[in-house]
Amino acid sequence: MKRKNNRSRDGEEKEVLSTCQPVNLSTGYHIPVLLHETIDGLNINPQGVYVDATFGGGGHSAEILKHLDEEGRLYAFDQDADAQQNVPDDQRVTFIPENFRHLQRFLRLQGVSKVDGILADLGVSSHQFDEADRGFSIRFNADMDMRMDRRQQVTAFNVVQNYPEVRLHKLFEQYGEVTNARTLAKTIVLVRNSVSLKTIEGFKNALRDVVKGNPNKYFAQVFQALRMEVNEEVQVLKDMLEQSVALLKPGGRIAVITFHSIEDRLVKHFFKEGSFEEADENPFINTKKEQVFKVITKKPVVAAQEELKRNTRSRSAKLRVAERL
Repeated sequence: MKRKNNRSRDGEEKEVLSTCQPVNLSTGYHIPVLLHETIDGLNINPQGVYVDATFGGGGHSAEILKHLDEEGRLYAFDQDADAQQNVPDDQRVTFIPENFRHLQRFLRLQGVSKVDGILADLGVSSHQFDEADRGFSIRFNADMDMRMDRRQQVTAFNVVQNYPEVRLHKLFEQYGEVTNARTLAKTIVLVRNSVSLKTIEGFKNALRDVVKGNPNKYFAQVFQALRMEVNEEVQVLKDMLEQSVALLKPGGRIAVITFHSIEDRLVKHFFKEGSFEEADENPFINTKKEQVFKVITKKPVVAAQEELKRNTRSRSAKLRVAERL
């Protein structure tokens, strides 16, 4: 699912911003995480066709372009309109302002049916956190929004105002790993018809009595869960991975950088099994499944000490790479 400086704060900036892409101090947008490891993993063909599914500040795309010759092509996806300002003036690049869950559809419109590589760097950008009116950050008072694509209808306010208690409990527990997710969900349902939860300050003030531990860390986890729900981040990732099977040429590679354990487990399982179905462990059934991918990274690639020192927010990044058979 880009910060303008490296301010150190307790709470949100130390906890939640470790899950997003770090800052590019020169551009005010971002420095891509695990840049060289990702490019090495893609094993770029200079004349190939590549997809950057999460263009953002364009850091990964810029590095891919360095490895392409004049015949190579890059298709950059990003549903956030702000990202378009970072598109380079390069005839080899086609920017597609759409969610990467629609890779096949929009690539087909460009006359592309097969590609040599796909990159997805998941998480929210620091640029998005710094835009107060987007509602991603607990540091500002704004509407409870959190939409990456402002064209969509559902906001964080819609979620907290309308979801039943059981559904709120599940999302806070799974996506935010909130320790008292059940109590939080119950409290939201109890207060939401008498207290306005439309703004960040209103939301935080209404729930201060149920906060466990550091308030900044607590609300950072809550906001992460809401953001993942609003943007359907888990389902979007599944959609993209499933489409990658048909899109990648034999020998083509897919590289995915995750910042959340749920996403990492999904990527790991899909690369290994070629689907999200659990393997049948019935000893009386001997059905051999066709292998779809060759796993290139037996273990996830994480940031080296040098990168961690330069930017501690890369500490939760995990890169996995697979090759289409």
